[in-house]
Amino acid sequence: MAFDISKYKPTAVKKLPILLLLDVSSSMKGEKIENLHDAVEEMVKAFVDEGRKERIIIIGIMTFSDQPELHTPYTPVEDLQKQGVTSFEAAGMTNLGLVLQAAKDLIDDKDITVSGNYRPVVVLVSDGEPTDKNWRDALQAFISDGRSASCQRFAVAIGNDADQEKLLEFAEDKDHLFFAENAQDIVEKFRCVTMTVQRGSAARKTPEPAPEPTQAPAENPWM
Repeated sequence: MAFDISKYKPTAVKKLPILLLLDVSSSMKGEKIENLHDAVEEMVKAFVDEGRKERIIIIGIMTFSDQPELHTPYTPVEDLQKQGVTSFEAAGMTNLGLVLQAAKDLIDDKDITVSGNYRPVVVLVSDGEPTDKNWRDALQAFISDGRSASCQRFAVAIGNDADQEKLLEFAEDKDHLFFAENAQDIVEKFRCVTMTVQRGSAARKTPEPAPEPTQAPAENPWM
């Protein structure tokens, strides 16, 4: 067999996708929405400062009220820090089911959330309870079916009006649910999420195998 120098290529740096699902309904107006924006920028800065060579962190932001919007497509944190996070505007209802459907479709799409990387982190943030009736069907599909079932899931509840029980249904476990008592506490809880993600991903050098859902996939969806 002839020697071929071209086959010696560096190992591709793997990506860690982080998708933020942010409630921007009318109840988030004022200090809450401003501090939520600050919290996202603080998260971006923390990941840039960490700067691990064996991975690239990309952040996507999906806001939701009457309907979901892809506020920021997956963007490397260094680029997102340079360009800045566009401000959020609060208005409308809290249609949780729609954003979970949209997030699932984005994660299940291998052209957008590509294979061969770390399983995505999804962070749901809300200060109220869902206003749509069929949100639980969308939640069950997200956590049980397809590639979205293997995501790492966090939830941040903001204020006393937030339905912590429903957010706990989304979170991977009770340790992945954080409660911000007031607007000023949002940034601190985002720091907690960030540190948890950093600790978890620091120990992984290869893509983490997906936990088996009720109907186990034939293969690791991130390979």
